[in-house]
Amino acid sequence: MMRGTGRETSAGLAAGHPAIATSQGLTWLWQHLQEVRHPYILDCGAISPATLKVLMERKAKLFVADLLSVSLDGEAKLWDRNQKVAVFKTSEFISYLPDVPTGSLSAILSWNLLDLLPEAARLAVMDKLFSFLQPLGVIFSFLREPSQKLGVGRRWWLESQNQVRMDQDEKRAFPYPPVSNRGIEKLVPGGNVKIFLTRSGRREVLSIKG
Repeated sequence: MMRGTGRETSAGLAAGHPAIATSQGLTWLWQHLQEVRHPYILDCGAISPATLKVLMERKAKLFVADLLSVSLDGEAKLWDRNQKVAVFKTSEFISYLPDVPTGSLSAILSWNLLDLLPEAARLAVMDKLFSFLQPLGVIFSFLREPSQKLGVGRRWWLESQNQVRMDQDEKRAFPYPPVSNRGIEKLVPGGNVKIFLTRSGRREVLSIKG
């Protein structure tokens, strides 16, 4: 079920340069976790000193798996092209995740991971990520709008608890069709999803474990 929408307060994440924006999705996330003294968090991008500083100030325990780089650079390892129809090696992709205890995480920063995965792999990957979450844990994502054809975000990081920054490859096309709002709901057990619209050609999506 769609739980709500909002609008970003700055024009950030614009194409053409590293971008910064105040994130209503992150603001909601930290409010949601305000009673959690030591949140356990998985970052699915390349960890940056800025992100590390923000999360350490929040007294978080951090797990890291740069799945964005794996998705963008792992063509030879992740696809079996020995058949008539190429097959994505979903299990191989999932093996890049760290050894996270089941039901231990408060939040996962997945960034634009779903935009970089073929449709056939998304459910298994999301199921694995959800297995890491505590009840009411949250997967925070960005999803591109259909109008955004280029501008893959290769690196994402936190400037503060409610500001996000990224470097994007302006000329790199997204490899797969966009994920619709209905599509993300189907990937979330119970369809418990909150979406914030932005001015950047991306949606902030919070998928909540029941």
